[in-house]
Amino acid sequence: MKLRILSGADVRRAVTMAEAIQAVREAYVQLSTGQAVVPLRTPVPVAKREGVTLFMPAYLTGSDALGAKIVSVFPANPARGLPLIHAVVLVVDAETGRPLALMDGTYLTALRTGAASGVATDLLARRDARVAAILGAGAQARTQLEAVCTVRKIEQVWVYDLDRRAAEAYVEEMKGRGPPIPTDISAAGSPAQAMRNADVICTATTSRTPVFADADLKPGAHINGIGSYTPDMQEVPAETVARARVVVDSRLASLAEAGDLMIPLRQGLIAETDIHGEIGQVAAGLLPGRSSDQEITFFKSVGVAVQDVAVAHLILRRAAGLGLGSEVML
Repeated sequence: MKLRILSGADVRRAVTMAEAIQAVREAYVQLSTGQAVVPLRTPVPVAKREGVTLFMPAYLTGSDALGAKIVSVFPANPARGLPLIHAVVLVVDAETGRPLALMDGTYLTALRTGAASGVATDLLARRDARVAAILGAGAQARTQLEAVCTVRKIEQVWVYDLDRRAAEAYVEEMKGRGPPIPTDISAAGSPAQAMRNADVICTATTSRTPVFADADLKPGAHINGIGSYTPDMQEVPAETVARARVVVDSRLASLAEAGDLMIPLRQGLIAETDIHGEIGQVAAGLLPGRSSDQEITFFKSVGVAVQDVAVAHLILRRAAGLGLGSEVML
């Protein structure tokens, strides 16, 4: 049996952000219309190292895409000179159950997470959004900006990170990326400075407390919250959640895992019925998106395996055509 092995460099070459956004959009529609089998991800805590390894399988019945991701998040890694996240994705033939490919999932995770915010920004942000704020300057923050700039004509960007050097390195790197990312990118001295004129905000941190103040939000702003993926993590103020139109990637997963929602729920500031719906429902035309130019919209993503499987299948198709990767006999 042959298995195609794809490196991170192969994954980067195979698919553009625009293509990933479309793949994730279609996957969300399948998820929200009963065309996906997605067990809740299984976390395996590694307490003595404050890490966690997550097992995430999915089957998209509409597109016949099957696979699974194994992803580890170890917060001590950056201090060791290692990535915060390591991941691999296994693609399986849905007709025979045969493993088809094993690919690096570290960049794929950043790509599909950025693509998720691209879908949400396209569906929920104001059409005239021109200023973006990125809170957090890690690997995820890079694809967040790329995705937002893919779906909106962003002209100015502010980035804030607790580590000023990380923010400045981010500015220099992203300035050199070229279109659609603008060159007007600055490191902010505070979250408030970053947020002041922001039309689209992406929070990409591992914070356990809100990373900005509700009062700093501009009317009509859209927020993509992608860093809080456990019940005790929180990036977005509860007051913001209470007054925003809240859209999630998966209602089931968000209510089980997202501190950004679970904390205000426990505080009685919101009810489950205050969640407007899933982004796949908006993408499918089953629910409306933004209701006015003044409304605050909040997309809460905890990450769902349908994203990984959909993008991985697209990568595999492109890789075969481009001759990327290598085949090994098992």
